[in-house]
Amino acid sequence: MRDLLASCLIALSLPLAGCGLKPLYANGSKGEVATMLADIDVAPIEGHAGWLVRNALRDRFVAAQGGRGEGNRFRLDVRLEDSITGFGVRTDDSVTRERRTLRARYQLVDGATGEVLLDATAAQDAGIDVVGSEYATIAAENSSLERLASGVADQIVARLAVYANRGGPASAPGVAPTAR
Repeated sequence: MRDLLASCLIALSLPLAGCGLKPLYANGSKGEVATMLADIDVAPIEGHAGWLVRNALRDRFVAAQGGRGEGNRFRLDVRLEDSITGFGVRTDDSVTRERRTLRARYQLVDGATGEVLLDATAAQDAGIDVVGSEYATIAAENSSLERLASGVADQIVARLAVYANRGGPASAPGVAPTAR
């Protein structure tokens, strides 16, 4: 039975060997992705949501830096739109459910030339129950904002990592490849 299972696993893995997949973070801290993420500085972002997103991004970039990278080759500019919409309404017109949406438009800018290398968006939303206690509702709104900021930061870092993996700034028009 074990031999059959082992031979099935080997047979199933053979087509994957030629598919061209490679790990996004190949070569660890010396790979293309980690090197580019290490050289990104996050510009200040307005508001409390901006503070949360910026800290989440910087935490992720520091993890990629591994103690290297000056974070000034690229600049990440982020503009946020934070909205809360009530959509569960009782017969007395009181809201019972809210949706909080956090949208980010971000641009990766070359620090030397000011050229925009990547212009994209990220968004997340969360549902919030509106309860009788105003304190509990505000606490739920704040904790949802923290989760949304973390999710948006994850989306931004993932998109930047894919961009770097596909050639990054070297593939952008008008940008000369740099020695790594």
